[in-house]
Amino acid sequence: MPENPSATAPPCPLWRRLLALVYDLLIVVAIMMVAVMIGLLLTHGQLVDAQGRMQALWFPPFEGALVAAYFMTSWLRGGQTIGMRPWHIRVTRADGGTPSLQQVVIRVLVASAPLLLLMLEPRIGLHATLWALLLVWAGWFAVALFDPRKRALHDLAANTEIRLLV
Repeated sequence: MPENPSATAPPCPLWRRLLALVYDLLIVVAIMMVAVMIGLLLTHGQLVDAQGRMQALWFPPFEGALVAAYFMTSWLRGGQTIGMRPWHIRVTRADGGTPSLQQVVIRVLVASAPLLLLMLEPRIGLHATLWALLLVWAGWFAVALFDPRKRALHDLAANTEIRLLV
């Protein structure tokens, strides 16, 4: 029997990791709700003005940091987010071990990079921006359809992979 059973675990199919991501989106919504509550408390209800413009410039990076902390902490402590557990999948290094801090930072930065497209919203509108974001993320994950180890772009950048638990 191998020393690390995860080292010989098969790669996770794309459909399974996308379903796990849907589960994790529910957690992300909960995190965002808590972040908004904190933002409203700290700004005495003045997070946005009457025209809907953000008044607290610190707030979007704060939200992003909370969501990134959820994913990075989950990957560092056992390789699984809450959404990955029911689908029996785990983020691993190439040798099957738990990813390093550097790997999870790279992974979360590359996975979230398409969010920079949201800055286009004032120029091209919300509808076009959201479509652009969806198309770029689809491309990010489409890489897994062609990679023999089924790694998405952020996995390739971080030298990680998603494997089925054995």
